[in-house]
Amino acid sequence: MDNEDIAQYLAANLQKLRKQRNLSQDKLAEQAEMPRSTITHMESGDGNPSLANLCKIASALSVSIEELLSRPRRECTLLKAEQVPVVKKSAGRVKVHKLMPDRLRGIEIDRLEISAGSSMGGKPHLPGTKEYLVSLDGEVTVSVEGEQHCVYAGDILAFPGDQKHAYRNTGKTTAVALSVVLPLPYPT
Repeated sequence: MDNEDIAQYLAANLQKLRKQRNLSQDKLAEQAEMPRSTITHMESGDGNPSLANLCKIASALSVSIEELLSRPRRECTLLKAEQVPVVKKSAGRVKVHKLMPDRLRGIEIDRLEISAGSSMGGKPHLPGTKEYLVSLDGEVTVSVEGEQHCVYAGDILAFPGDQKHAYRNTGKTTAVALSVVLPLPYPT
Protein backbone atom coordinates (compact mmCIF):
# COMPACT_ATOMS: atom_id res chain seq x y z
CA MET A 1 0.00 0.00 0.00
CA ASP A 2 1.46 3.36 -0.96
CA ASN A 3 0.72 6.93 0.10
CA GLU A 4 -1.69 7.43 -2.81
CA ASP A 5 -3.77 4.44 -1.66
CA ILE A 6 -3.87 5.78 1.90
CA ALA A 7 -4.96 9.22 0.68
CA GLN A 8 -7.77 7.63 -1.36
CA TYR A 9 -8.84 5.44 1.57
CA LEU A 10 -8.91 8.50 3.83
CA ALA A 11 -10.95 10.45 1.27
CA ALA A 12 -13.53 7.67 0.86
CA ASN A 13 -13.79 6.88 4.58
CA LEU A 14 -14.02 10.52 5.61
CA GLN A 15 -16.81 11.27 3.13
CA LYS A 16 -18.74 8.16 4.11
CA LEU A 17 -18.42 8.71 7.87
CA ARG A 18 -19.30 12.40 7.60
CA LYS A 19 -22.40 11.67 5.53
CA GLN A 20 -23.49 8.82 7.83
CA ARG A 21 -23.51 11.36 10.66
CA ASN A 22 -25.36 13.96 8.57
CA LEU A 23 -22.50 16.44 8.95
CA SER A 24 -21.60 19.11 6.43
CA GLN A 25 -17.92 19.83 5.88
CA ASP A 26 -18.42 23.07 7.82
CA LYS A 27 -19.98 21.29 10.81
CA LEU A 28 -17.27 18.61 10.89
CA ALA A 29 -14.57 21.28 10.63
CA GLU A 30 -16.17 23.10 13.55
CA GLN A 31 -16.31 19.92 15.66
CA ALA A 32 -12.71 19.02 14.77
CA GLU A 33 -11.55 22.62 15.35
CA MET A 34 -9.90 23.01 11.96
CA PRO A 35 -10.53 24.94 8.73
CA ARG A 36 -13.12 23.55 6.33
CA SER A 37 -10.51 23.68 3.56
CA THR A 38 -8.52 20.99 5.42
CA ILE A 39 -11.56 18.69 5.35
CA THR A 40 -12.10 19.50 1.65
CA HIS A 41 -8.49 18.59 0.80
CA MET A 42 -8.70 15.32 2.73
CA GLU A 43 -11.97 14.35 1.03
CA SER A 44 -10.52 15.10 -2.41
CA GLY A 45 -7.62 12.72 -1.82
CA ASP A 46 -5.15 15.60 -2.27
CA GLY A 47 -4.58 16.35 1.39
CA ASN A 48 -1.53 15.26 3.34
CA PRO A 49 -2.90 15.68 6.88
CA SER A 50 -0.74 15.87 9.95
CA LEU A 51 -1.10 13.32 12.70
CA ALA A 52 -2.66 16.03 14.87
CA ASN A 53 -5.35 16.67 12.23
CA LEU A 54 -6.05 12.96 11.84
CA CYS A 55 -6.49 12.73 15.61
CA LYS A 56 -8.91 15.67 15.60
CA ILE A 57 -10.98 14.19 12.75
CA ALA A 58 -11.03 10.73 14.34
CA SER A 59 -12.15 12.21 17.66
CA ALA A 60 -14.86 14.35 16.04
CA LEU A 61 -16.22 11.25 14.23
CA SER A 62 -15.74 8.90 17.24
CA VAL A 63 -13.61 6.46 15.24
CA SER A 64 -10.01 5.28 15.38
CA ILE A 65 -7.33 6.66 13.08
CA GLU A 66 -7.02 3.10 11.77
CA GLU A 67 -10.65 3.22 10.62
CA LEU A 68 -9.97 6.46 8.75
CA LEU A 69 -6.89 5.10 6.95
CA SER A 70 -7.86 1.47 6.29
CA ARG A 71 -9.23 0.13 3.03
CA PRO A 72 -12.92 1.13 2.92
CA ARG A 73 -15.26 -1.69 3.91
CA ARG A 74 -17.81 -2.91 1.45
CA GLU A 75 -21.40 -2.13 2.28
CA CYS A 76 -22.34 -5.80 2.04
CA THR A 77 -20.20 -8.87 2.53
CA LEU A 78 -21.49 -12.42 2.15
CA LEU A 79 -19.35 -15.17 3.58
CA LYS A 80 -20.48 -18.61 2.56
CA ALA A 81 -20.45 -21.17 5.38
CA GLU A 82 -17.26 -22.78 4.09
CA GLN A 83 -15.52 -19.37 4.07
CA VAL A 84 -16.15 -18.59 7.76
CA PRO A 85 -12.81 -18.88 9.57
CA VAL A 86 -12.80 -21.60 12.24
CA VAL A 87 -10.16 -21.77 14.97
CA LYS A 88 -9.83 -25.12 16.72
CA LYS A 89 -8.80 -25.12 20.38
CA SER A 90 -8.45 -27.65 23.18
CA ALA A 91 -7.12 -30.38 20.88
CA GLY A 92 -9.95 -29.74 18.41
CA ARG A 93 -12.72 -30.25 20.97
CA VAL A 94 -13.68 -26.57 20.80
CA LYS A 95 -14.40 -24.78 17.52
CA VAL A 96 -14.53 -20.99 17.40
CA HIS A 97 -16.25 -19.64 14.26
CA LYS A 98 -15.11 -16.03 13.63
CA LEU A 99 -18.33 -14.36 12.48
CA MET A 100 -17.12 -10.83 11.70
CA PRO A 101 -15.79 -10.35 8.18
CA ASP A 102 -14.68 -6.80 9.15
CA ARG A 103 -11.98 -6.20 11.71
CA LEU A 104 -13.14 -3.60 14.22
CA ARG A 105 -10.99 -2.86 17.24
CA GLY A 106 -12.48 -4.25 20.45
CA ILE A 107 -15.45 -5.93 18.76
CA GLU A 108 -15.71 -9.70 18.29
CA ILE A 109 -18.56 -12.04 17.41
CA ASP A 110 -17.83 -15.75 17.67
CA ARG A 111 -19.88 -18.93 17.52
CA LEU A 112 -18.54 -21.48 20.00
CA GLU A 113 -19.04 -25.24 19.64
CA ILE A 114 -17.79 -27.00 22.77
CA SER A 115 -17.77 -30.80 22.91
CA ALA A 116 -19.25 -32.43 26.02
CA GLY A 117 -16.82 -32.24 28.94
CA SER A 118 -14.45 -29.86 27.13
CA SER A 119 -13.25 -26.45 28.23
CA MET A 120 -11.46 -23.44 26.81
CA GLY A 121 -9.72 -20.54 28.47
CA GLY A 122 -10.81 -17.11 27.33
CA LYS A 123 -8.26 -14.36 27.01
CA PRO A 124 -9.16 -11.02 28.59
CA HIS A 125 -10.27 -8.61 25.87
CA LEU A 126 -9.40 -4.91 25.62
CA PRO A 127 -9.93 -2.79 28.76
CA GLY A 128 -13.50 -1.56 29.07
CA THR A 129 -15.09 -4.32 26.99
CA LYS A 130 -18.18 -6.27 27.92
CA GLU A 131 -18.85 -9.81 26.74
CA TYR A 132 -22.30 -11.27 26.14
CA LEU A 133 -22.53 -15.06 25.97
CA VAL A 134 -25.78 -16.43 24.54
CA SER A 135 -26.29 -20.18 24.87
CA LEU A 136 -28.04 -21.55 21.80
CA ASP A 137 -27.92 -25.23 22.72
CA GLY A 138 -26.65 -27.18 25.73
CA GLU A 139 -25.09 -25.67 28.81
CA VAL A 140 -21.90 -23.69 29.24
CA THR A 141 -20.39 -22.84 32.61
CA VAL A 142 -18.46 -19.60 32.42
CA SER A 143 -15.88 -18.82 35.05
CA VAL A 144 -15.24 -15.09 35.51
CA GLU A 145 -12.54 -14.24 38.03
CA GLY A 146 -13.29 -17.49 39.88
CA GLU A 147 -17.08 -17.04 39.98
CA GLN A 148 -19.08 -19.76 38.14
CA HIS A 149 -22.14 -19.00 35.98
CA CYS A 150 -24.13 -21.82 34.34
CA VAL A 151 -25.70 -20.61 31.09
CA TYR A 152 -28.44 -22.84 29.63
CA ALA A 153 -30.01 -22.69 26.15
CA GLY A 154 -31.70 -19.32 25.74
CA ASP A 155 -29.82 -17.69 28.66
CA ILE A 156 -27.54 -14.68 28.28
CA LEU A 157 -24.59 -13.94 30.54
CA ALA A 158 -23.13 -10.41 30.44
CA PHE A 159 -19.73 -9.97 32.09
CA PRO A 160 -16.65 -7.75 31.98
CA GLY A 161 -14.74 -8.97 28.93
CA ASP A 162 -11.47 -7.58 30.20
CA GLN A 163 -11.44 -10.02 33.13
CA LYS A 164 -9.90 -13.50 33.23
CA HIS A 165 -12.55 -16.01 32.11
CA ALA A 166 -13.05 -19.56 30.79
CA TYR A 167 -15.80 -21.69 29.24
CA ARG A 168 -16.67 -25.31 30.09
CA ASN A 169 -19.35 -27.57 28.65
CA THR A 170 -20.95 -29.12 31.73
CA GLY A 171 -23.64 -30.94 29.73
CA LYS A 172 -23.75 -34.30 27.97
CA THR A 173 -24.01 -32.98 24.38
CA THR A 174 -22.12 -30.41 22.32
CA ALA A 175 -22.88 -26.90 23.54
CA VAL A 176 -23.31 -24.07 21.04
CA ALA A 177 -23.09 -20.43 22.10
CA LEU A 178 -22.54 -16.96 20.66
CA SER A 179 -19.97 -14.67 22.20
CA VAL A 180 -20.28 -10.95 21.46
CA VAL A 181 -17.57 -8.60 22.76
CA LEU A 182 -18.16 -4.84 22.65
CA PRO A 183 -16.19 -1.87 23.92
CA LEU A 184 -18.34 0.11 26.36
CA PRO A 185 -19.56 2.72 26.34
CA TYR A 186 -20.12 2.04 22.66
CA PRO A 187 -19.91 5.27 20.60
CA THR A 188 -23.17 6.28 18.92
